[in-house]
Formats: sequence, C-alpha cells, structure tokens
Amino acid sequence: MKVFVTGVGGQLGHDVMNELHKRGHEGIGSDLAPAYSGIQDGSAVTTMPYACLDITDAEAVSRVIRKVAPDAVIHCAGWTAVDLAEEEDKKAVVHRINVDGTQNIADICRNLNCKMLYLSTDYVFNGKGETPWKPDCKEYAALNVYGQTKLDGELVVANTLKKYFIVRIAWVFGRNGKNFVRTMLSLGKKYDEVRVVCDQIGTPTYTIDLSRLLVDMIETEQYGYYHATNEGGYISWYEFACEIFRQAGFQTKVIPVTTEEYGLNKAARPFNSRLDKTKLVECGFQPLPTWQDALSRYLKEIEE
Repeated sequence: MKVFVTGVGGQLGHDVMNELHKRGHEGIGSDLAPAYSGIQDGSAVTTMPYACLDITDAEAVSRVIRKVAPDAVIHCAGWTAVDLAEEEDKKAVVHRINVDGTQNIADICRNLNCKMLYLSTDYVFNGKGETPWKPDCKEYAALNVYGQTKLDGELVVANTLKKYFIVRIAWVFGRNGKNFVRTMLSLGKKYDEVRVVCDQIGTPTYTIDLSRLLVDMIETEQYGYYHATNEGGYISWYEFACEIFRQAGFQTKVIPVTTEEYGLNKAARPFNSRLDKTKLVECGFQPLPTWQDALSRYLKEIEE
C-alpha cells in the first residue's frame, strides 16, 4: 500500500511513517520544512521519501498528491497551539490550516478515490458532564478556536468523502516534539513542587501505539468516526503528573489546583475529555495498551 502522510515533522506523523515502514508499506512524508526536520534517530522516517508541502496551497496539494497517487492519506498536519489560536491575528491562519488545508486534501482524495484518515480531538465537544463522549455523537460545541477549526475540518472530510476515517485523540505524547510528559520532567528537574490542574479528566495517548492503530485502520474499509486513546482508565492531569514523577523516580511534589486557580490558559479547556472507545473493538480493531505501560515505554525511549 502507498500512503501519503502529512505533518511528519510532528509527534504522530513521525511514528506513523515508521509504522508504515515496519509493515512494508510505501510511505511518503510531507511537512512545511524543505527537508525532514524531526528527530534524527536513524529511524525509517528519515530515509523514506519526503515532499515539502504547504497544505493551504490547493494547487500544490493537488500536484504533489496526484503525482504520488496514494492508496490512502493520513492527515496528521494541523495547527495545534491551542492558546495561540485565540489571538486575533492568528485566527484566520488557524482556519486556513485546519479547515482550508483539510479541504484541499479531501478534494484530491475524492478525485483520486483514495482513503483519507483525519486526526481530530476531544475539543470538538463542550467538555461538560462526566459521561464519555461516543464517536458518533453529534452534540458538538467547541469551546475554543482550535476546537472549532478541528470540528470544521471533520465536517469537511465527512461532507467531501465516503472513504474516510475521523479519529479523535487526546493528551498526546511522543518522542518527536513537545508534550505534557516532557514539560513535567523539565519542571521536576528545576522545582521541588509543581501545580497541576485536577478537574480536567481524560486519558493520555502515546503516538507509538496510536500509529499502529491508524495503520491498522487504513488497511481496512471500516470507515467512520472513532475515538482512540490508551486504555488504563480516565485520570486528571494531576494524576498523570504524579505517575510521571513516580515512574521517573522524581521526588517532586504535585499540588492539585482547579482550572480556575491555575488561570494561565487563554483558551477554554474541556473538563470532560473522556472518550468512549468501545467502537474500536466492535469494528475489529485492537485497543491501545494502558497509558501506564505506554508511559513506562516512553520514559525508557527518551532516555536513550
């Protein structure tokens, strides 16, 4: 199978390319940088074909992807700086990337009759209550600019294509980029105690595990909406931080605070990021390992 992957300079795209290589698929990566700009760890992604591509340039998207003629596109690229997206001078840019860019990719996928997998987020929901969100729930009410543009990107894909997967994820961490785990480890080395919010609930997602699932998906025709995070139960950011320090062997004290007490975010955050993943099993996909196990593997990986 030939697969075109956007956003390979990021956490997830990097691991998706390596997973494709492991399975013998032909992966072609793309990002904004002239050449691959992710971690240089000798991994397959650094040696597989790469194309510099601005997804907001419709003509370039059509030309590059048409030349590749893939069987599937895994769309990992997107604006993910949640707080920065709230700034007035950034809103139009975020829309161009997350909505218009996604439309450009969906259009060429339709023209080539190839599959498309779009990565979305728990931020498309209003974040209220305690009931886990089901993948086919249509009670959308994004709380911030980022969430709204990801929702609009979902609708673009669903309204343009028939052969699509929309996969919502949350609390992502991986080797190739910044994430909550790295931030906690950095703070834990500098301070004896850290403040972490305790009233936002969800589940972490390790990109290595997620990439395996995404490739599983494009090898099938089980199209539709899905939720994908690691197993292991729902937790708060506070509980996640405590486990990070425990596994890392840090003595850092974690002080639980409410979102209101923390008060440093420009963009509203969802309190309920619980994602119901039962549809994965119902459609024959293997669930991801527990987040505790994923964290253990990740900590060993970044020590190398």
